[in-house]
Amino acid sequence: MIRVHSTDKPKNPILIAAWPGMGNVALKAANYLRDKLKAKPFAVLKSEKFFSPTEIAISKGIVEIDVLPDGKFYHWKNPSGENDLVIFISELQPSPEDSIPYAEAILDFSIKLKVKTVITFAAMLAPMPYTQFPKVWLGATHKKILASFREAEAKPLHSGQISGLNGLFLGVARKKKIQGACLLGEIPFYAAQIENPRTSLALLNILKKSLGITLDTGDLSLEGKVIEEEIEHLIEHIQGAAPHDEPKRPITSDEVERMKSALAANSRIPDSVKKQIEELFSQARRDISLAVGLKNKLDEWNVYKDYEDRFLELFKKQNVN
Repeated sequence: MIRVHSTDKPKNPILIAAWPGMGNVALKAANYLRDKLKAKPFAVLKSEKFFSPTEIAISKGIVEIDVLPDGKFYHWKNPSGENDLVIFISELQPSPEDSIPYAEAILDFSIKLKVKTVITFAAMLAPMPYTQFPKVWLGATHKKILASFREAEAKPLHSGQISGLNGLFLGVARKKKIQGACLLGEIPFYAAQIENPRTSLALLNILKKSLGITLDTGDLSLEGKVIEEEIEHLIEHIQGAAPHDEPKRPITSDEVERMKSALAANSRIPDSVKKQIEELFSQARRDISLAVGLKNKLDEWNVYKDYEDRFLELFKKQNVN
């Protein structure tokens, strides 16, 4: 299941794990961390057991076999001699019924490496202006790790839930007596589908402070400014140009909906999310009670209108039966 292709032995490693999510926040942060630290390929988690193709590609009339990407582990040797990092990156999220086995596979391998702390990244929708630097919130398995991240200015979540693989991953970690934390960076609730480098930057700033590692985040900061300018132009287009001496009025709910539609038209959801949606449709056809989870996923990515006819068709078939 996991193929190790390095003789390196990580020293007192901390696991950083990331997979696709809103705003591409988690993957952006993990890929940037890997690249800037020049972490080396370490091991591979084969995808066949956890993922099934939901479509077949055609090229010039010929069927092509869809090869799903594997999850990959990378190793960074800490020059200080303290905790090394093992960075796990997956380009896909498994379907809900495979999420716990997937988490167990990653964590069981981590136990063999003597990992005692795991950290995941995620995005969190918030009613925030795009000009505000994102806050980072925290859910943890133990009070000890909660305190360590609080010193790095992550704010503990007092209530609520962490959905999907990020939440299940922490639950499995706690059962296996591994300390775990999920860092959740805020993104504007109208921008779930647009890449958000500033939120990835916010997550990495917290990680740097907490782990005491040196990381150049200048390139990520520049990317964030570019996206901010794009959103500003979009808002100006929707609201119309206002005199410079007049304060900008708040964005109305109708304008928020227009922004969501505009952002959706100029961006695309990850292929892994499309696969999740198709799997949720399959499950809802078998059990209509699961349509709630499907609707939540469609709303999360602001694509319900794209799937509305298919979604409503589920209930028509139910009535016929």
